[in-house]
Amino acid sequence: MTFKVKYPITKKYLTKGTKRRSGIKMPKVGFIVAHDTGNDGSTALQNIKYYENSNNDMYASAHIFVDDTGIYECIPLLTDTPEKAWHVLYQKPLDNQIFGDDANDIAAGVELCFSHKRGSINNEEAYKRYVWVIAYICYVAGLDPSNSIIGHHILDPQRKTDPQNALSKMGKSYDRLLQDVVKEYYDCLPREELILKLKKWQIEMAHQSIENLNEKELLHDVDEWKKKVEDKPDEVLQDIPWLFFVMLDRLSNKKLEGGN
Repeated sequence: MTFKVKYPITKKYLTKGTKRRSGIKMPKVGFIVAHDTGNDGSTALQNIKYYENSNNDMYASAHIFVDDTGIYECIPLLTDTPEKAWHVLYQKPLDNQIFGDDANDIAAGVELCFSHKRGSINNEEAYKRYVWVIAYICYVAGLDPSNSIIGHHILDPQRKTDPQNALSKMGKSYDRLLQDVVKEYYDCLPREELILKLKKWQIEMAHQSIENLNEKELLHDVDEWKKKVEDKPDEVLQDIPWLFFVMLDRLSNKKLEGGN
């Protein structure tokens, strides 16, 4: 089983070897920048057509445009070996500080189309596709959806308002977008992978709890517990209710001793 594919991704590649699409391969997909087109009522295909008609005018592009009719990829990202797109100014330092590299070099750029006054796009349908494709990029690239997405407005706050510009016209917030992507990601995961991720998270939490309890002198045989977590995680998870009451009892006794 694989990630649930709710919508097709249509290839509408720009001409290679132009300012819009250089053809330079990405070393990896390290994070995702959320954009919106800023053009009220302009569709995904209209934006891509504009890019193609002006393909040697400027170094500005994105990988994917999303509207209510579909998800259209104009620079390879999901449908072929990922290539660089020019969607964030190189002079902006925050992408390097947070993700360790420039957005143009390792980030996916995803554009949201919207309607406000013109009303030619079903915003809710466009938003659903936008959320899903961002979640899907996280899955394909092996990214954590909870910390791998950033808005263009955060990277370039003096000049940009996207995707908040479009989201506000849809009655959404940027925080809601991030929450919806995480939910979509886990909703679309195959059951087997979801169980594995849950177990991994539980094991990490168990290790952290062991360390915390050891610091508070509430847990004995720390090394044995750590080994048990690694060797027999299912048994440890079954032991959690019992362990909770033991820790509660020890903590109560410790407080009583401190009061004498």
